[in-house]
Amino acid sequence: MPLALAFQPVLHTLRLIFIKIDAGKPYQNMKTIILNLVTISVLLTACNSAADKKSANSNQTTKETTDQKISESKGPVNEVLDGYLKLKNALTKDNDKDAAVAATELIKALESQNKKILNPEQAKVFADIEADAREHAEHIASNSGNIVHQREHFETLSQEIYELVKATGAGQKLYYTNCPMYNDNKGANWLSETKDVSNPYLGQAMLSCGSVKEELN
Repeated sequence: MPLALAFQPVLHTLRLIFIKIDAGKPYQNMKTIILNLVTISVLLTACNSAADKKSANSNQTTKETTDQKISESKGPVNEVLDGYLKLKNALTKDNDKDAAVAATELIKALESQNKKILNPEQAKVFADIEADAREHAEHIASNSGNIVHQREHFETLSQEIYELVKATGAGQKLYYTNCPMYNDNKGANWLSETKDVSNPYLGQAMLSCGSVKEELN
């Protein structure tokens, strides 16, 4: 109840009391009456404050629940995956500078990953790949101008991220794609958000080289 409405009966009673006093007809036990009115006012204030606090707590709980659902709908490692996909897309365009920037974002995402939202199995996989994935991302971030070296580390990084997404889920459709010609026809894999092949290992020279091996969600 709003504070102003809660006090209306109290204010009305006080007006009647003072009208009586002005008319020379004070109530009996006036001190007791006024004391009771003060007590009622204090209780009304306390109740109103408690109601406001409960409402605020309820709103905060609702927000936290909504944020958690949004996070879960995107996948528990969404920021890590976003950084990886930005890196992949930069390499498809032969853009070593953007690849370095995306790798830096990926490093930050790995470091800030909320492990509390992972179940024990997912947390174990993340712990297994975290150090290696960060090391490969660091090599890519520090080698702007050397896209060949960036792609060498991207190959192993892709395997680490694949294992992570297999354990946690991606929260979106992903395509595990293979390039058979990379590294003297030894081949290499990567994750893509599109089914159409855009090769990060051969870039613009052979952009469509490759095929989808597996679909992930």
